[in-house]
Amino acid sequence: MTEAHRIVFLDRDSVIAKVRKPSFAHEWTEYPATRAADAAPRLLDARATIAITNKVPLRADDLARLPDLKMIAVAATGTDIVDLAACRERGIVVSNIRNYAVHTLPEHTFALILALRRQLVAYRADIEAGLWQKSERFCLFGHPVSDLAGSRLGLAGYGALGKSVAHIARAFGMEVVVFNRSPVTDDGVKQVSWDELLETSDVLSLHLPLNDKTRNIICAKELIRMKSSALLINTARGGLVDEVALADALRTGVIAGAGFDVLTKEPPPEDNVLLNLRLPNFILTPHSAWASSQAMQVLADQLIDNIEAWQAGKPDNVVG
Repeated sequence: MTEAHRIVFLDRDSVIAKVRKPSFAHEWTEYPATRAADAAPRLLDARATIAITNKVPLRADDLARLPDLKMIAVAATGTDIVDLAACRERGIVVSNIRNYAVHTLPEHTFALILALRRQLVAYRADIEAGLWQKSERFCLFGHPVSDLAGSRLGLAGYGALGKSVAHIARAFGMEVVVFNRSPVTDDGVKQVSWDELLETSDVLSLHLPLNDKTRNIICAKELIRMKSSALLINTARGGLVDEVALADALRTGVIAGAGFDVLTKEPPPEDNVLLNLRLPNFILTPHSAWASSQAMQVLADQLIDNIEAWQAGKPDNVVG
């Protein structure tokens, strides 16, 4: 008789959705959250064959202590929390979640873009300060408002999320250009060089994974090359942008504004430069772009689908 798999979910509270149990025989253990230092001991104590993690890291030293571990199911798209090379060496299959946020993240991206282009934060502050109430006219001016129609949206990365953002952009009448390592053949989308993307985009939105090639892909020298009227949007990964350089660029008017949903370290320390940036042209949200109730349920369902596919000998969404 085949021994039941032992599944440990290290950070169950990170997925606010109904997570069904796999259809095959198994033992299930879950923790609301797990510190990095506690991940290996908890998996070892359970003699886990399958680990589920959203943001709890599993590094080479951890994996070396887990002889029973056969699969890591990442409850997210990004897999930088897992040492993929060490998994390959040990024959551990890693799966991730794909294309679950194709509506929620693009909608959040445009919420940031619209709020910045329409100066919602600045005008809200003016109203709270009593400026409209004291205005001699029926309306209050003071912050330049720009339409999206006719402007250029530059996308760095053109996977499922980038394509969904492009679809919305075209509905607003924006021209869409893309920097992508593989050829782009979609109608209505122009593929451009990195230089052209930086220098001509009115809005530059990042949709890239975080790896050694993309880390700090936007630094001071890239920000200087952007239009002074441009917006920078990052709903992808913290670490793609040099946060200190961005703060300086926003304070000095190198670019017009930025909307971020991610930071290099999450949750951020109190001294994070962007966390403490109090400017009307900067909006920071707490890594919530992915987290609509609909998207999280899709994620939860796909998470168990991945585990069941692997157990059936037909692994899906394998990484590395």
